[in-house]
Amino acid sequence: WIDLVYLKKGTFTTVLAESPLGTQVTLWGPLGNGFADRSCDRLIMVAGGIGQTPMLLLGKEAMGTQNFGDNRRQHGWSRNVELIYGARRASLLAGVEDFEKAGFGVTLCTDDGSTGQQRLVPDVLRERLAELADSGETIRVATCGPEIMMEKVSETCQEASIDCQVSMETPMACGIGICFSCVAQVRQDGPEEWDYKRTCVEGPIFDADQICW
Repeated sequence: WIDLVYLKKGTFTTVLAESPLGTQVTLWGPLGNGFADRSCDRLIMVAGGIGQTPMLLLGKEAMGTQNFGDNRRQHGWSRNVELIYGARRASLLAGVEDFEKAGFGVTLCTDDGSTGQQRLVPDVLRERLAELADSGETIRVATCGPEIMMEKVSETCQEASIDCQVSMETPMACGIGICFSCVAQVRQDGPEEWDYKRTCVEGPIFDADQICW
């Protein structure tokens, strides 16, 4: 089975949303890589907008309740999993019950205060990391959402020396690395300080401290 998660916004998503049951569509994927399965005591997933879409399966894999994809990946690599999830308003928060049923701690934020905290997600993360600073836990952060949000999350994690990975949601045209329309600036060793990396092939998941925001 697969779930398709999208926000009805432009021409394509409008057509998709209005297509009757039984309409035939063509899918291309899976593309690129996934979040690393690095062991930790606590995984904090940080999502904005529809950036929560990869987090449910990631959290289940981390807790070991389900295993997905490549059988070579380990599962059950984190003792605790929580989600910090924000959107402009309550009606744009999706799948919250699924995260709660999975046993994750869930903290919600909305720009208009219609549910949860009326705060920005990176600010909530900074406060949470401060709370856990003396816990002795090894912490990882995985984030997906608007680029400005991920940039702030990355900065927060760097300040706290926390391992962080980001999902660069750049538009992908060909999906196989030919067109170079989905590139991100990634730091590298060598004479050049950075190079373009294709999010459909080398990404979309990168270590946050490698991204040139």
